[in-house]
Amino acid sequence: MLRLESATGWWLTTHPDHARLAAAFAEHWGNDLFERPEPRGRVLHGIASHDDGWAARDAVPQITRQGKPSAFSVELVGKYSAFEEIDLVDYLAVRDRAVRLVAESDAYAALLISMHTYNLLTERADRSTIAAEQLPLLDEFLLVQKSLQSSLLSRIQEDPGLNSEEKSLVRIEDQFKLLQACDNLSLLSCVDYGKPATLLHSLRFANGTASPVAVEALGERHFRLSPYPLDVSPLTVEFPARHVDGKMFGTAADLQQEYAAAEVAPLSATISS
Repeated sequence: MLRLESATGWWLTTHPDHARLAAAFAEHWGNDLFERPEPRGRVLHGIASHDDGWAARDAVPQITRQGKPSAFSVELVGKYSAFEEIDLVDYLAVRDRAVRLVAESDAYAALLISMHTYNLLTERADRSTIAAEQLPLLDEFLLVQKSLQSSLLSRIQEDPGLNSEEKSLVRIEDQFKLLQACDNLSLLSCVDYGKPATLLHSLRFANGTASPVAVEALGERHFRLSPYPLDVSPLTVEFPARHVDGKMFGTAADLQQEYAAAEVAPLSATISS
């Protein structure tokens, strides 16, 4: 779940819906300056489904020790200390499920999802927020992901539906960075992040060079990107959310009752050059 505070409560967006928003940005990625995603269908599939492992958990939202909805929030942008708000065993289970749900049918998309998970848990996660006795569990999970990535890469190399350039490690790394960038832009949109940011990595130009993409907040869920990577400006995309009344909840059941009764409503994010 992702949460955005309102005057009277929280807007809650599920992880799968956040991932669909990321894929909507990816569908418009590429112009005279920036490379378009290739192999397009497989990359978009990976981006759209990279958080599908969260679906069951998001259907029954939990609360933090403080009584807030347990969710990614504006406070977690850039440091990702989410392990204070979710049990590590649950977290690793949903991350593993997200990869394996896709792996049978699409090794390329699954590899991108696994690379995203591995990067999140190595370069971006705050290990100090994980109990010391659970760190071996995390490290074992990372080893398993590396082994899975090797297996997926072997399947990709044997896939006659992909050309040699699409199978190259350079191309795969670029599409992983695109997933990260679109995921990050979606996260910033869903929590309405108001500070300057970048889309995590330097991203490939059509001429082969690369550049970081800066993000500037212009208004409510409205951002300027520079240099601009999309094929239209402004781009406005809707995504579904539910509003729950109340800032704190006594029990998870209280939040779940409020969430179940809430109607799905469209929010929107706008990206401009």
